[in-house]
Parts: sequence; C-alpha cells; structure tokens
Amino acid sequence: MSSSCSSSVAGRPAAGGTRRTGLAAGLLLAAAAAAGCFSWGIEAQLTGVLDDCLCDIESIDEFNNFKIFPKIQKLQERDYFRYYKVNLKRPCPFWADDGHCSIRDCHVEPCPESKVPVGIKAGSANKYSKIVNHTKELEDCEQANKLGAINNTLSNQSKEAFIDWARYDYSQDHFCELDDERSPDAQYVDLLLNPERYTGYKGPSAWRVWNSIYEENCFKPRSVYRPLNPLAPSKGGDDGESFYTWLEGLCLEKRVFYKLISGLHASINLHLCANYLLEETWGKPRWGPNVKEFTHRFDPMETKSEGPRRLKNLYFLYLVELRALSKVASYFERSVVDLYTGNSQEDTETKSLLLEIFRDAKSFPMHFDEKSMFAGDKKGAKSLKEEFRLHFKNISRIMDCVGCDKCRLWGKLQTQGLGTALKILFSEKEIKNLPENSPSKGFQLTRQEIVALLNAFGRLSTSIRELQNFKILLQQRS
Repeated sequence: MSSSCSSSVAGRPAAGGTRRTGLAAGLLLAAAAAAGCFSWGIEAQLTGVLDDCLCDIESIDEFNNFKIFPKIQKLQERDYFRYYKVNLKRPCPFWADDGHCSIRDCHVEPCPESKVPVGIKAGSANKYSKIVNHTKELEDCEQANKLGAINNTLSNQSKEAFIDWARYDYSQDHFCELDDERSPDAQYVDLLLNPERYTGYKGPSAWRVWNSIYEENCFKPRSVYRPLNPLAPSKGGDDGESFYTWLEGLCLEKRVFYKLISGLHASINLHLCANYLLEETWGKPRWGPNVKEFTHRFDPMETKSEGPRRLKNLYFLYLVELRALSKVASYFERSVVDLYTGNSQEDTETKSLLLEIFRDAKSFPMHFDEKSMFAGDKKGAKSLKEEFRLHFKNISRIMDCVGCDKCRLWGKLQTQGLGTALKILFSEKEIKNLPENSPSKGFQLTRQEIVALLNAFGRLSTSIRELQNFKILLQQRS
C-alpha cells in the first residue's frame, strides 16, 4: 500500500459491507422472498454501523427524517435556491453525441428572464458601479458577478478587497468543471418546475455514461468487474466477491471515492423510483413511487445483495455532504455574506433558515472524519489528493454526455454539489482564516456552487426519506 494512502481503522467491517456466508444469507433471503417480505431482506442488511466511519444508519434516519428533511425542503423552495443557471448545450468532450432524447419528459423548460428575481440576474454588478473606472476594473467586476452572495453594504475597503479577490485564480480548488454563466447557451432553470424523476431515458446511451464513470474514473483496473455489470464475463458463483476483495485492498481515499460515486448513483436511482410515471389518462400524468422498480434496483434477492450495499453508500455520501455543511457554516455566518435576490425580507428569512440548517448539521454527533484522508507523507498525500480531484472533475465533464436534458440538469447539479462539498472539506485552513467583513482570496463560493451544494444535499435528504417510504410500502404489500 502506498504511504500516501490512509489505512482503514482496525476492527471495522470490510469496505464492501458486512457479508453473511453465502448459504446462510441465501436461506434467510429465500425465506423472506417466499413470505413476500422483500422489505425484510433490505432492512436486515441495511442496518448498523457504516464502513469507514463511526455512524449507524438508524441515527442518520432519525436525524434526517425528523430534523433536517423538513427544513431543507423549505430552503429549496426559496427563490435564491430554486433558480439554477446551467448550460445544457455543451458538447460531450469524450465521444460523439448520441443525440438528445426526444422523450417529452426529458425536456427542460428554461425560465423566462422576467421570472428570475432581479437580484439574481444582476449579480453583484450594480453594487460596484461607483468603483469601476476603467476596463480592467470592469472585467474584474464581471468576474465578481459569479459570486452573487455579497452584501450590498460593503465598505470601500471591502469592495477593493473583493476586486482583488476577483483577480485570484482559484480554479485549482475546483473539483468540478463549472459552466460559464456568461455563455449565451447558459440559461436559468426553475428547479421546482423541472423536478428530477423517471423520464424513460435508458439503454446504451445511459449505460455508456455510468460505465465511463465507473470504469475510467474510479481507480479500478479493467480486469476487475463490478457486480451486475452486463459487460462482465460470466464467472460462475463469484457474485461480485472478487470486486469487493479488490475494493477492501484499496487505501481509504480510493475506497471513499468509489463509495461517493456509488452513493450518488443509488440516490439518483431512488429518485427515479420515487417519482415514476405510473399512468397517464387524457394527457394528465400521475407520478408516484413504483415499488416494483425499487425492488428491481435494490432488493437483495434481485440484485444478489448488491442493492443494500449501494444504499449503504448513499448513507455514506450523505455523511460526507453533511460534514461539508457543518464545516462551511462559518463562511455564511459572516455579516458580509448575503443570499441576495433583491427582496430584502425574503433574503433575511432565507439566510436565517440556512443558518438553522447549519446549526443542525453541526449538532450531529457522528460526523465523517475527513482528516483521516490524505494523511500520509506530504508529497504522496498531495499527489493523491490532486489525482482524486482530477478524477472527480472528469466525472463532472462526463455529465455533458447525458442525452436526456432533465437527467443532464440534475446530474450536473448533483455532481457540482458534491464537488463543492469536497472543495469545502479540503479547505479547512482557508475557511478558518476568513475575514469577518470582507471577501477572502483563500476561499470563495460562487452562487452557482452554493445553489448546487444545498440542492444536492437536499436530494440526498429526500432519498433517505423516500427510502423509509418504500420500506413502509413493502411492508404493506407483504
């Protein structure tokens, strides 16, 4: 094992999840299936302490469903967080476009400019007009527009500090390929009017995207095949055990990377199962939870126990993003930061609700410890961290290869949200040194990153809430 890789904690379950012996697990699951108790199999395996952290699933369920979920849902309805600017026309950088999906539900309806709050459209340009005297400052001001979170009561000294920051190239901190918001192809989208749900987009095009993500970006040799991979050669009774043997042998950082991607994939699949087109009568669609689809994707019997493992990775991803929220709280607690839309009363209420969510996040007692990562020798750790960042940045670029516009929208937003969370977790020193009344060169978040961060976490919170709903539906069917 490389000295730059952090070893796992002794005595903790293996990274792939605690596994029963094949015979015992088979008998138990067969009995559950015979009784029609599919939920029994999921609940029996989706419990206890998660690998690579010291938190149990039951604590996350209680914390999320009763404390965080109602608040994050309200926050996502606020104007500042419902409008997201995105470029859905960027070409795929890796292969020739398969063509965009023609299914009606794949379509994204952009928001008319007249509907976007004036403060969001204006950015910060109107706040710096007095100090723009020549072309260089104008260019800096345009670059500063991306932030969209600076209080309009800045002192002259603070304004100068902000312009100074605008010249700072912080692209090295990014874990994502950000859209250029000034591009004529970038449009505002009302996320509430374009919800993430099952669109019918599937088949070779969709599989190609996820296959590229897993096979080319998750530190995996091509000789190791993921469980349930239809391209894998038949290996008899292997059932993915060789994959988890390989995964357990990785250093912590690379295991974490795989779990984050697997958790994101599981979360997206859960959203599609929970918001499925059940029927359409006279042009009126009815959306709701599809238990059959959920069972197909996650039931232990149908997935050879792979479903519960993927759901555990969803919980792991939730912990990582929750940790990021707790770490970035001090950035937003400063008086200089304002979630500006132009409606002062709404802006005050929105920030108050956001700070309440941050307080809840900080109160959670079993956070993921990011300090255990990249803790080897400095040179090796720095190299591994950069490799980690570039791999994830590449995944954010793959999202431009998704053929369904609605899937692309939510894929870009959620990868950017996770990328922002990673940026926060690995910027602890810069966040601690933030000045109270002026922007900082060392660490900044654009409005695009802020909106993605909170909406991405909102999606994870919703996934865990929907998972409880599916457990109830399955119990009712048994």
